[in-house]
Amino acid sequence: MAQTPSNMLPLGTPAPDFRLKDTNSNDHFSFADLKGTKGTLVMFICNHCPFVHHVLPEILMIVNDYRVHGLGIIAISSNDVVKYPQDGPDEMTEFAFRNRIDFPYLYDETQDVAKAFDAACTPDFYLFDNTNKLVYRGQLDDSRPGNSIPLSGSDLRAAIDAVIYNRVLAAPQKPSIGCNIKWK
Repeated sequence: MAQTPSNMLPLGTPAPDFRLKDTNSNDHFSFADLKGTKGTLVMFICNHCPFVHHVLPEILMIVNDYRVHGLGIIAISSNDVVKYPQDGPDEMTEFAFRNRIDFPYLYDETQDVAKAFDAACTPDFYLFDNTNKLVYRGQLDDSRPGNSIPLSGSDLRAAIDAVIYNRVLAAPQKPSIGCNIKWK
C-alpha cells in the first residue's frame, strides 16, 4: 500500500470556498453553510482507502465529541470515479450509511476543491478557526495500518482543543500519511 504524505498548506491560509453535493442528503453546501461557530474540520477521505478504514472509528468519536462544542465537520471525496468507481457518489451514500457517517460527505467531481486545499492523500485533515483561517493540517495521530500504535486522535484532538478553548497550538505539525488522491 502506497504511503503518500499530505502537503503542508501554509498556516493562516483562508478556507477555500466551494459548493459541493452532499451524498448523504443530496443537497449542495458551501464551506460557509457548514462552518462551525468555533472552527471547522475538513477531511479528505474516500471509501476504499485502508488508511481511512483504519482511522474511521476515531474520526467518528472526534465528530461526536466536538460538534456539540461548535465544530463544523465536513468530509470530501475527490477521487477519480472513472478509475475508482467504488468512490462514486452512490457508493459514498452507502459507505456513509454503513459506517454511520451522519455529517456531510461531499463529492468533489471536478477535483477543484482538492486542488484548492492542496490535498494529497486520504485521510487529509484541515482545521480552520472561527475566522476561517487554517490553524492545523496534518495527521490524526501516529497510528497507521499495521504499525501496532493504537488510535488516539491525539494530534488532531490537541489542535481542536486549542481552537475551541483559545489555546496555542503545539508545534510541529506532522503531515498525514495515506493513499494518494486518485487524480483524473
